[in-house]
Amino acid sequence: MLGASFDNPQDNAEFKSNLEFPFPLLSDEDKAIGTIYDVLRDADDPYADYPKRLSFLIDPAGDVRRIYEVADPAGHAAEVLSDLAAEQR
Repeated sequence: MLGASFDNPQDNAEFKSNLEFPFPLLSDEDKAIGTIYDVLRDADDPYADYPKRLSFLIDPAGDVRRIYEVADPAGHAAEVLSDLAAEQR
């Protein structure tokens, strides 16, 4: 599991430490990855500096199996892990 944001590496390291994330948090300052995964918001969106809250379940071949809109951060990991287990059957 990886996370990515448009923040710089120092800000991501502090955020990761403060929230005790158990996974790497990558910096996409130039928004290249965000562009590929279509997580950029419209320029007139009040949150245009932030990516859309989406998660992707990607298989070992690199194919996107599922895309999630993260509405419930507290329950999100359980949903993805459940789907991952179902994919592995």
